[in-house]
Amino acid sequence: MPETVNLKSEIQNPFTFSQSSLQDYVDCARRFQLRYIEQLQWPAVETAPVLENERRQVEGQQFHRLAQQSLIGLPAEKLARLANTPNLARWWENWQDFRELKDLGSLYPELSLSAPLGQHRLMAKYDLIAVKDGRASIFDWKTYHKRPKDEWMSARLQTKVYRALFVVAGAHLNGGQPFAPEQVEMTYWYADFPIEPSQLPYDASRHKRAWAELTSLVAEISSKQSFPLTNDEKMCGYCPYRSYCERGVQADEGESIESEISSLDVSLEQIQEIEF
Repeated sequence: MPETVNLKSEIQNPFTFSQSSLQDYVDCARRFQLRYIEQLQWPAVETAPVLENERRQVEGQQFHRLAQQSLIGLPAEKLARLANTPNLARWWENWQDFRELKDLGSLYPELSLSAPLGQHRLMAKYDLIAVKDGRASIFDWKTYHKRPKDEWMSARLQTKVYRALFVVAGAHLNGGQPFAPEQVEMTYWYADFPIEPSQLPYDASRHKRAWAELTSLVAEISSKQSFPLTNDEKMCGYCPYRSYCERGVQADEGESIESEISSLDVSLEQIQEIEF
């Protein structure tokens, strides 16, 4: 492993966890260590053109910006000019149809929430929260090439974090009264599958399990003395740190899961904080 003999083994206290960092830890503890504790820069792409998967990730980020700018009222005709690749043009057209057909109520795009979790804190940045008739809908835009199964999406840490954190920290969107878990639903809208969203309801038992799981996971990471590599080497195929771990330098061929847009680029002053 190249020059990583003096790796740190403890997170900062307090540490701000996100769904991305928690998913990284679950997928591979070493990846979590390299990215969030060491804060290492991964190797740059060495060949041109840039891999198709990486290009699609950039387009995914551009699509998220277009959706956010549309939701805050920028003219659609001006934004459409920025959808200047085949993928972006298709996603933008599908998203326009979605917006026109949905009466979503009060809209809160790009909203960030944060709450204490043990000795640390948990934060998330939501693509869109819509509140209507005492119910809250959490929307997240996905630009996956293949539509994942609902069961797989339900098990992702993003789903657990976003719903649980909203129940804990979203009361200011409900006149100061916390939303009951049964009043919350999460929808993944797939830009390439616009009429096949994943709609994932919530309830009190799911909320109790999710918050307990997140609390336990953060406690585990906090007490960790070493961060071993995953035993599932399929995880390494698209990991940007694979060369650090001597598990190859070239990406696998085929489909990979879309990299989540990091929520850690949010200014902490912009986050709605809930204190206990």
